[in-house]
Amino acid sequence: MAWEDRTPFDAIEATFGYSEPQVKALMRKNLKRNSFELWRKRVTGRATKHVALRSKLVTRAYCATQYKQK
Repeated sequence: MAWEDRTPFDAIEATFGYSEPQVKALMRKNLKRNSFELWRKRVTGRATKHVALRSKLVTRAYCATQYKQK
C-alpha cells in the first residue's frame, strides 16, 4: 500500500496501525537506497498520499480497481 501513490498514509494507519513515520522507516529498511529515494521524491507533498491535501470529493482510501482479483 505504501508503494502505491494513490493510497494515503491514513489508510495504511487504519489498516495496519503504522503511522507515516513508521511507514517511511519500514520503506527505508526494506527498499534499496535508490528505490527509497525515488519513492520519497514521488510521495513528498503528494496530495493523494496525504488526506489533508486531498480534494474533499475523494472519499475512498484507494482506487476501486486497485486490488481487483483476477
